[in-house]
Parts: sequence; C-alpha cells; structure tokens
Amino acid sequence: MLDREDKGMTLIVKTVTRITLGFILLYGIYIGFSGHASPGGGFAGGVIIALSFVHIMLAFGKDVALRHLKARMLRVLSALGGLVFLFVILMGFAHKRVPLDMIFDAVRSCHIFTNDIIIPLCEMVIVGAGLFAIFTALVLLSKIDKNSE
Repeated sequence: MLDREDKGMTLIVKTVTRITLGFILLYGIYIGFSGHASPGGGFAGGVIIALSFVHIMLAFGKDVALRHLKARMLRVLSALGGLVFLFVILMGFAHKRVPLDMIFDAVRSCHIFTNDIIIPLCEMVIVGAGLFAIFTALVLLSKIDKNSE
C-alpha cells in the first residue's frame, strides 16, 4: 500500500505506521458509528480518520500521502458528503422519515440507510476530508513560504 521511499521518517516510524494505520482507521469508524450510544460521533470519527492520513504524511512525506488521496478527491468527498447530509436532514424535516422509507415501505426498507448510519458517515467524510485538506494546504503553503525567503 505505502511505497518505501527515503523521504520522511526512519524505518521504524514507517513500519509502525504501516502496522497501525488500519487500526487507526477502524477505530475512527467505530467512534463515528458508536456516537449515538456513547461519547463520540461523526465529528470525532472524522478527526481520527483525518489524523490517520496526517500520520501517513508525517511518516512517508507529502508525496506519498497525496498520491493516495488526491486534492480533487478530497473536494469531491467533502461536497458529496455535505450534499447527502443536507438531503437526509431536509427530507427528515419535510416527511419525518428517512428518504428511502418514502420510496419503500418502512418494513422492507434497508436498515443501513437509517439516520443512525447515514448522518455519522456523512459527518466522518466531511470532517475527515476537510481537516486533511486543511492540513495539506498548510503543508503546501509552508513550502511556498520557505521558497520565498
């Protein structure tokens, strides 16, 4: 998954990053989806997911991290997550139901598309992609500032 390049940290940091990355992502998803029953939620899960990509950037360098998650993909994910979130919320206000329950019977409707799943997922996508995009912009701007001096 991650290339072995000499840019970035030492071999130990890169190896630990390779081992822990999946666990960090899984923990972020768990925190995001268990927020309705315990502390956490989509925002906290999104922050943890964004920090996993920051972890990749710090360990392997910005080139490797940006190769795996392009800036255009970050914008598309943030916009798509925001639109789906807005659609679910507006339909919930208008019909006091989940959007797919309006199309199908509530009995036959898939339970994956309830507000307990869609809203935290959208929050995780918006926050995770947004925070990583902000971090990436700060890294790129700091490089421009160093070149101008």
